[in-house]
Amino acid sequence: MPSRIRTRLRSALVLTAVTAAGLLAPLVPAHPAQAQPAGGTAPRFEQQALFKAAQDPGYACFRIPAVVRTVDGTLLAFAEGRVLNCGDAADIDIVLKRSTDGGRTWEPLQVVNEGAGDTHGNPAPVVDRATGRVWLAETYNTGRTDSAGCPVPCDRTPHLQYSDDDGRTWSEPRDLSPEILPADWNSWYATGPVHGIQLTRGRYAGRLVFGVNAETWNGSRVTANHAALIVSDDHGGHWRTGATDTWPIAADGTFRQKPSELTLAERGDGSVLVSGREQDGTDLGHRTQAVSRDGGTSFTAPFRDLPDLYTPQVQGSLLRLGHRLLLACPGDPDRRRTMMIRSSYDGGRTWDSVDRGTVVSTDWSGYSDLVRVDSGTVGLMYEGGAVDARDEIRFARFTEDWLAPRRGPDPVTADFAPHARPAAVLGDPEGTDGVSGKALEFDGTDDAVRLPYRAGLPLGTDDFTASLWFRYTATTGEQPLLWMGGIGTSQPQVWLRGEPANHRVQALITVRNGASPPQTAYVRTDIAYNDGLWHHAVLRRGDGRLSLSVDGMQSAVADVPGSVSRNSPFGVHLGQRMDSRAYFTGALDEVRVWDRALTDGELADKDVLRSPKDTVLWLPLDRVRG
Repeated sequence: MPSRIRTRLRSALVLTAVTAAGLLAPLVPAHPAQAQPAGGTAPRFEQQALFKAAQDPGYACFRIPAVVRTVDGTLLAFAEGRVLNCGDAADIDIVLKRSTDGGRTWEPLQVVNEGAGDTHGNPAPVVDRATGRVWLAETYNTGRTDSAGCPVPCDRTPHLQYSDDDGRTWSEPRDLSPEILPADWNSWYATGPVHGIQLTRGRYAGRLVFGVNAETWNGSRVTANHAALIVSDDHGGHWRTGATDTWPIAADGTFRQKPSELTLAERGDGSVLVSGREQDGTDLGHRTQAVSRDGGTSFTAPFRDLPDLYTPQVQGSLLRLGHRLLLACPGDPDRRRTMMIRSSYDGGRTWDSVDRGTVVSTDWSGYSDLVRVDSGTVGLMYEGGAVDARDEIRFARFTEDWLAPRRGPDPVTADFAPHARPAAVLGDPEGTDGVSGKALEFDGTDDAVRLPYRAGLPLGTDDFTASLWFRYTATTGEQPLLWMGGIGTSQPQVWLRGEPANHRVQALITVRNGASPPQTAYVRTDIAYNDGLWHHAVLRRGDGRLSLSVDGMQSAVADVPGSVSRNSPFGVHLGQRMDSRAYFTGALDEVRVWDRALTDGELADKDVLRSPKDTVLWLPLDRVRG
């Protein structure tokens, strides 16, 4: 079917569907987790399905949201309309819906840029508030008819178009390759996908900025990853590549970082915070950040991973809200689910932990974008679904007071390892008699101890010894005792837990070694030890073995070589899974980890137990302060 006929047919189908349901799509009820305030006042949270195949005929799937507010107050919500399937490199159009009432209702879908069999996507809109023009950066590549990705090297090129009438009509796209595509960025290239910004402070006020990431292909393999800012100082007439950070890829395919899908926010001092997805690098963490203090011309330092900012590998979005920065992305460190808003009150130097963030939805969720709807309202456009994160794209409206309020410091318990800060005590565990002084009793609901991240905690490829005392009577459920590292089947990690229904205590390590796939080893007892008495567990890695002993009864297996802390978000938890999906019901005491394999004799030596030498963490759990 010719492309212009197909476009007209889609428009007719969409208009017919919208007319049948009423000209504008109404809001659907808020997510159940957010109840409406009593007394008939306006709700502080509401959301609706904005793009969905069932309500927007002509497309199999919608992905990759981006949203901006024009000078006249119109919201422009962009997405990729995927014609054949949900794959990333098939027949894809850039589509748009407009709202003139703050996102309460939306006009029919329009096609801004038709793929006509190819992939036209990665929308990155930016509004020039001096001229009112809305710019839309995007990328093209040859389309496929299957659901596979773009072949390597991918023939991606950047393009740009604009609207001068609040998104009603759009210019013909122009190829931006001569301006912002260096010759050696000759494979993957991505604009955004997320809104760009216009700077408002200092000598660079008025500059337009958006983010890109790219790869270099040497004829046989990808050799480098690039993250960059694209800037214009003449209201979009000309563009150039500004701040750039390049990370080489070794011959075995490993690399430290791959900052991608960059989202930007101007901080109160005029500097630009850049937050990116981190994909498969050996550095710890799934998000990475950099700062520019010269309007996007250069970065003050290379990107730096945030190991304790829990999120899966996924795009996220930033928005400045007064003195507060918002970050929208899923909060599950392993899977794309639990869309969450987290706040920073210090310009992105630190972020709310998952227990302090605001959950938008516990559904599967993915890419997102944030927009300031008006002085009192924020909009969040995000991928979500009960079955799959790609089921639909939703638009949520909320006020700042709907967000979780800023919380004071948590109570803490001492960590006697060298250079350690106290550990946060979550929930309200109670003191109880331990094997040595006092211990902590956990309720199985929300009680836990979490250590603040520091460089000395990851065990890497080292041998180690983990020792703790536990007491519990639970007969069901997963009973996490100690967790260090990531989570899931592929993320490096170390954990020890009770599994009473399976009549055992189990320990597991998952490792990464070079570019090889992850490997896992586990050891188990054949007793659950859930008799309400104190028991001593020791997990050791050393001499090519992984061993677990409880009260001196030992099981051992062959070790798997590699790092137990790489590639993934990193956390150390007592009494809690890293993803907060299981809590311990029982008591813990004298939790200790050394970065070497101790002998049985050393574990019984009082001088060794009194010394902080080789200690990674040391929590007596005999006192809680605050």
